[in-house]
Formats: sequence, C-alpha cells, structure tokens
Amino acid sequence: MTLLAVGINYNTAPVSIRERLAYPAEILDSSLKDLWHLKDISEAAILSTCNRTEFYCESSNENKHILIEHMLIDWITQTRNIKPNDLTPYLYTYNDNQLIRHMFRVACGLDSMVLGEPQILGQMKAAYQAANEAGTLGKYLGKLFQHTFAAAKKVRTDTAIGSSPVSVAFAAVQLAQQIFDKLSEQTAILIGAGETIELTARHLVQHGIGRIIIANRTYDKAHALATRFNGYAIALSELPMHLAEADIVVSSTASSLPILGKGRVESAIKKRKHKPMFMVDLAVPRDIESEVEQLNDVYLYTVDDLKNTIDQNMDNRRKAAEQAEEIIDTQVEHFLSWLRSQGALTTIKDYRIQAEQIRDDALRKTLNQLQSGISAEEALQRLAHTLTNKLIHTPSAQIREAGANERHDLIAAAREIFKLNNTQ
Repeated sequence: MTLLAVGINYNTAPVSIRERLAYPAEILDSSLKDLWHLKDISEAAILSTCNRTEFYCESSNENKHILIEHMLIDWITQTRNIKPNDLTPYLYTYNDNQLIRHMFRVACGLDSMVLGEPQILGQMKAAYQAANEAGTLGKYLGKLFQHTFAAAKKVRTDTAIGSSPVSVAFAAVQLAQQIFDKLSEQTAILIGAGETIELTARHLVQHGIGRIIIANRTYDKAHALATRFNGYAIALSELPMHLAEADIVVSSTASSLPILGKGRVESAIKKRKHKPMFMVDLAVPRDIESEVEQLNDVYLYTVDDLKNTIDQNMDNRRKAAEQAEEIIDTQVEHFLSWLRSQGALTTIKDYRIQAEQIRDDALRKTLNQLQSGISAEEALQRLAHTLTNKLIHTPSAQIREAGANERHDLIAAAREIFKLNNTQ
C-alpha cells in the first residue's frame, strides 16, 4: 500500500498557476472519478482552495511509486491543458509518512498563509465529502481523512492556535464581542464594499450579528454585498440618516478624505441618547476623523490599534504551533500504528480461513464416518486426532526447516506467537 500526494500552494506557485489548477464544484466529481480510474490508483481525493490544490491518492502497488507519481502529474497536465514544463517547477510531492504529517499540518492551519487559520479544516472536510460522494475513497485514504480531522480537533482543543485573531477584520469583531454582551442585539454599519469589509461582514454573521447595513459610494456594490449576508444596502450619501442606528461601525474605503467627522458622530450619539458606539477605522488614510475619539460614549480604534493586538496574537499562535507540532508527532505515530496493524489483520484473516477450511474438511470426514456406522466416541477421537495433526503440521514443518537453516529468530518468534513454555 502506498500513499501519495502531489500539489501546489501559495508558497510554491503564483496565482497565475494556482488558478489553472482550480477545481470548482461543477467539475470536481467527474475529475475525481477520472483520476480514480487511472491504473494502479485505488483511492483519490482533491483539495482545491484559492491557496492550494492537492491530489491525494492511494495505491495497492508498492513497487511503482515513482511511476504512479509521474502518471499523476501527466494526468494533471493533460486534463488541465498545461505544459509539463510550466507546472512541474511549482509541484511538491509527499509519500506515506510525509503525506500523513502534511495532511495533519494542513488541517491544523500550520501550513497556511495565515498561521492557524480555521477555514482550511472546513475545506478539507469538503474535499473528503466530495470524494466520498464520488465513491473514490476507500479504507486507507478514508481513514487518513478521519484521523486528520481528529488530529486537527485535538490541536484546536489543546492549544491556542486559533483563539487569537490575526486579521484586522477578525480582530475588529473579536473586540466588538468584548464590548457588547450579545451581538445578536446589535446593528452594524459597514462602510465600503471591498475585501476587508466583506471579511468583516462574514465574521459578524458567523458570530450572530443582529443586523448589517452596508454603505458604499456605489449603491450597486453595496447591494450585491448586502444580499450575500442578508443585510441592507444604502448609498454613502444616506449614511447620516442611518448612523444613529449603528452600535458598531467598521469603515474601510479608499477615500482620500475622512467620511465621518466629529460633528456627524456627535449628532448620532445624541440621537442614540448616549448609548455607546463602537467604531473601527481600518482605512489608510483614515475614514473617521481622529477627533471622534474625544467624544464620550464612542470607542474608536484604528488599524494601528488592532495591529498591536494582531502582532501579539501572532506570537501566541507561533508558541501554540510548537505545541501543535508535538501533538501531530503523536497523532502521526497513532496512524502509522493503525497502518501496521492492517498487515497483521490480513495475516490473521488468512490464517483463520485456512483453519476453518481444515475444520470443515475434518468435520465432513467425521460425519461420513458416523453415517457409515462407527461409534460417536471413536468418531470424536478421530476428529480430535485429525484436527490436531492438520493444524500443527505446517507450523511444525516450518519450524523444523528454520532449525535446519539456523533461523533462530523464526524459532524465537514461533515460541512467542504460540506462547510456549520451556519443557526442559
């Protein structure tokens, strides 16, 4: 049995290459089945994200390791219409023990662009589900995925790898949670429609925000983003009419001038009857005038304020990552122990089949003897004698040959397997 992975990621390949190896949902099922039908590949799965694409395979043929790797690379280049020379410089491969450790590290976020990020575990689970539904998983790769998820869960439970925010959007939402007891009772106004605002909206929704309003200079962009998060869109010109509704304000635009001044925020606070307002300015240059911080009942944070938190949290994640590596060492050994046990199970199964065949033959012979008229006592004695001779014949012959060839290791193993006591 051989485990093999071929892949690219954000470290090894530029986005121009990564996008050519993307596997959207509409082609994933057929691609999995196509890969699975390749000669010598018994199991297959594909992990495809914006930062990595990896092909996991299992083969029952242990002697064609390099050939299978080349065959897999040929399949990738042909099916994705990429010249081999354009792809191979960016590829990496993992085999057996290396692959096991790699999958564990990926699932734990230790191989991610953002150390410890949790999204990759969900993406790996989606890859497992897709392969499972396509029927391309089996005993070994399926078990490896399950053990990967268990290892990631243990790392998340036993370390602080994912507990500290390391993106400004996530840090902003975490800070909001500290200020408000229940986000479900709060309204958030997000100013802008770029990637940072989109990520902030996603985190707010995941943490149960009550209501989201998206404000942007271009209404259509605000509407498109608000629709994705069940929010309400307004044009930037409408912001003064809605600002008093906001418990949380997060702004990230490309404006060269401030969007919110002290006077406008002060008016909103009065309308709110001085109910606290949490504001985060993620823009550079700033969207919110610094004088706003002077207002009572306003908690204003800038990107620099969050950066200090992020830097400290990144240090915490690095320390947690060291603990995670130790956990992964143990989990890898657990999976390797399971793999080693599979060879023993095959031997046990074969030995049992052989013994049952001997039993059935002996029983059939004894039943014929009973029908021919011999006594039950004599038939049982013959059965016991036949079974004993048949069961010990082959082991005895093998041990005798081991003695003749001075294979003392086999003799010692036989004594241990059969738990033989010294008779002398």
